[in-house]
Amino acid sequence: MIRKAGIEDIPAIRKMADVAFRRTYASILSPEQMDYMMDWMYSQESLLNQMTSLGHIFYLDGEKGYVSFRFERQLDDGTKLFHLEKLYVLPEYQRTGLGLLLFNKVVESVKQIAGGPARIELNVNRYNNAVSFYEHLGMHKARTGDFPIGHGYFMNDYIMAMDL
Repeated sequence: MIRKAGIEDIPAIRKMADVAFRRTYASILSPEQMDYMMDWMYSQESLLNQMTSLGHIFYLDGEKGYVSFRFERQLDDGTKLFHLEKLYVLPEYQRTGLGLLLFNKVVESVKQIAGGPARIELNVNRYNNAVSFYEHLGMHKARTGDFPIGHGYFMNDYIMAMDL
């Protein structure tokens, strides 16, 4: 049962991230960068800020997986740009369709919020197996970038996009 998450769900999101995020990036990131990124994105303070100040909307399915997105800006042609920030499913629930359900919840919400032309973009590590998952959903690689995140670390990502 996918539902909108609130600040009371921060402990559950952190618990899932501690498994899903770490498992996803275990062979891609150094342990030091992993710890840095976990604190940067999943500390109590960071998640609270994302939910209350930065406009991130989170959905979760119990303690199986979670997704978040935010409105970024309106493009010159009037299209509303949204950014899918996080989509993680615990390993034992991967390949069950839950990732698709969470993604579709974002698409449904974006369409409702935008009320017109919209685009969803996301950053995904170039070495993450999820690239093929997003391509399967109809997203395409729009561009590539190496984004500094502090402490000498970079996110080496594809920016994938889908127009709605």
